Amino acid sequence: MSEDNNLFSRVKRYSQVTTSISSLASKFAGKKYLNLSLDDKKYAAQITEILGNLKGPLMKVAQLSSTIPDLLPPEYAKKLSELQSNAPPMSWVFVKRRMKTELGEKWENNFKLFNKEASYAASLGQVHKALLKNNEKVACKLQYPDMSSAVEADLNQLKFIFKIYSSYNKSIQIKEIYKEIEARLKEELDYKLEHKHLRIFKHIHQGNSFVKIPEVHSKISTDRLLVMSFLEGKKLIDFKKAPKKIRNELAKKLFLTWYFPFYRYGIIHGDPHLGNYSVDKKNNINLFDYGCVRVFPPKFVKGVIDLYFALKKNDKKKIKAAYIAWGFKNIDDKLMNVLNKWALFLYDPILNNGIRRIQESDSGIYGAKIAGEVHSELKRYGGVKPPREFVFMDRAAVGLGSIFIHLKAELNWYKLFHELIKDFDIKKVAENQKKALRT
Repeated sequence: MSEDNNLFSRVKRYSQVTTSISSLASKFAGKKYLNLSLDDKKYAAQITEILGNLKGPLMKVAQLSSTIPDLLPPEYAKKLSELQSNAPPMSWVFVKRRMKTELGEKWENNFKLFNKEASYAASLGQVHKALLKNNEKVACKLQYPDMSSAVEADLNQLKFIFKIYSSYNKSIQIKEIYKEIEARLKEELDYKLEHKHLRIFKHIHQGNSFVKIPEVHSKISTDRLLVMSFLEGKKLIDFKKAPKKIRNELAKKLFLTWYFPFYRYGIIHGDPHLGNYSVDKKNNINLFDYGCVRVFPPKFVKGVIDLYFALKKNDKKKIKAAYIAWGFKNIDDKLMNVLNKWALFLYDPILNNGIRRIQESDSGIYGAKIAGEVHSELKRYGGVKPPREFVFMDRAAVGLGSIFIHLKAELNWYKLFHELIKDFDIKKVAENQKKALRT
């Protein structure tokens, strides 16, 4: 039976989420009209529970939303970030049915062994460890049933959630944020696209021994099943108490794994959370989950670099030009000053030549305190429409910063950054990007 987007599945999903969303709405309304604070731990925990119980795409939305600075109050962002990798796995009965749909009646003949228990379960699918006939270990990423219908239904419900939140907070216009989340969610359902992303990152990192990327077995992979080489490794979070030298080594490799593709190719792996990395025996980074990848115009990459040097020199004319390159519109001095507060925080670790932490505080989400301050100023300023490129880049940078906080890494971020942008050439970035996208 086809699992394409269909009316029955959408209606079923609407029914599933309506009660929870109604509960969410009543909680917002009650807090708003009773003039109670929305920013309290108990209330944030209740909202997290509602969204967490829905699983599927809306849970993924909650994860994405938690890392977008200023979209949610700090307590919400902190609680929602805990939803990562918290979905219950499908039962073996469902798994067999799904594998049969993807590979046919005799799907098990492709494997010498297929683990019944999922080794990893997330919001849109789960991973099973298996053994091919030649004894090669593989990871089978299997999408949950009816996800296309669920995504469409949940995105419509998301509009309702955002409308509720907008009535409480008018400081940021969320239209572009919604578009970005919608585009990324739909991309993550396309495993053939993820296969292409894997090939792109193989090409990008072909000369970098510090990062390992899975090989895809295309003959037994489909639109909703991705069979990849299994990369052995320990969870990144297990290194929180490792010796300082090792934690710094891992942080440096993570920095290069993520930023090398951006500054050389204008491409980023857009979902940097702890669950998407593991560490092999040689302390190299295993990079997983290529459903969320973003390609930027080379001029945007140049804008990021231009803003850095403009901020360093406090050149207002060049700062304004850089924000325009980022996609912001109607920049006046007042808005520029507010944006500078956030930009100076993000650029702070690379502005001075010295060894330091990514931020002084080890608590909370990276940038939560400064985002709160910027939030207050934007609220006084009026509605701001963040460009989609900024939303995606910013979310990813914040996610990566949070990992560096977990590792308590102390590095010379300035030197790492300047090494990457050395001899930057926008034409070379455009050329590299074209080659990578053709792979």
